[in-house]
Amino acid sequence: MKGGVLAVAGIDTGIGKTVATGLLARALADSGVRVITQKIVQTGCQGLASDIAVHRKLMGIDLQDVDLDGTTCPYVFRFPASPHLAAGMEGVTIDIMTIRRATFMLQKRYELVLLEGVGGLLVPLNGGLLLADYFRDAGYGLVLVTSPRLGSINHTLLSLEACVSRSIEVRGVLFNRFGQHDAKIADDTRSVIAGSLKRYGFDKAPVIDLDANGLEPGAASLLKI
Repeated sequence: MKGGVLAVAGIDTGIGKTVATGLLARALADSGVRVITQKIVQTGCQGLASDIAVHRKLMGIDLQDVDLDGTTCPYVFRFPASPHLAAGMEGVTIDIMTIRRATFMLQKRYELVLLEGVGGLLVPLNGGLLLADYFRDAGYGLVLVTSPRLGSINHTLLSLEACVSRSIEVRGVLFNRFGQHDAKIADDTRSVIAGSLKRYGFDKAPVIDLDANGLEPGAASLLKI
């Protein structure tokens, strides 16, 4: 029986999606789900994908054989840039089917694959395909990671509009409160995002808090995973 796939994307780079992915995987594992994480493309490192290493640490498990053989991140590039540029600098064109086959291999072994994106939703993977288009074509549901920082409302709503235009199902929003934020701005931002989910038709998608203590209790059940 083939497992499911849930994409995890951020509204921008550096928004906390790697930590969010690892903590969500931990919550799912604790609830009894056989879950693994995958990184679609990693830039800015060599060898083992650094985001995968963070996932395993947050999950409280060792690196897996599917990490060591590259299945959980088929493409790793040295230059810290958008995937299409980092790949091009090494004379590589990202083959979408290589990623898809890796995900399928994981689906055969696990109940759920959490597929972490790279950058924001409209980052190009290669010369002709954006990350959001990849998720759309594969039919994956999406968890969007955002935060209370200034600019997040704009970036989040643009991301939601990108999902609406592609008929990508948003399953929930992880609201990353980690760090220092003005409480009034944070609460208002969260409220605007929650209201926007309903306006865009994602009525069942919850906003789930993430802070220094981790994900709020029951995160996996709130996402109806």
